[in-house]
Amino acid sequence: MARNVPRPFAFSWGSGQIIEEAAIEAEWSNPAIQLLRYEGGDHDGMESIRFCHFSDRGGFQRSPMMMGAADVAAMREALQSTPRLRSLLADLVKD
Repeated sequence: MARNVPRPFAFSWGSGQIIEEAAIEAEWSNPAIQLLRYEGGDHDGMESIRFCHFSDRGGFQRSPMMMGAADVAAMREALQSTPRLRSLLADLVKD
């Protein structure tokens, strides 16, 4: 499930662009892992990883992302097109 990037995001504490996104279509939702880069203000240039999901109709869901074990391989494949995000996630699980 490919959505256009970059695209904007906004929170009350800052805004910027979603610069990378790995997303899949799962049985009950569409999980996504996003790399956010803030623009302007106190957070300019800061990057964050967001774990989220979308409804079957494409609407952003505010509940936590849940992904079944059967979906891990598909997400791994989706991450192949997101080099910066993949690198940050590798650092997260590195021994």
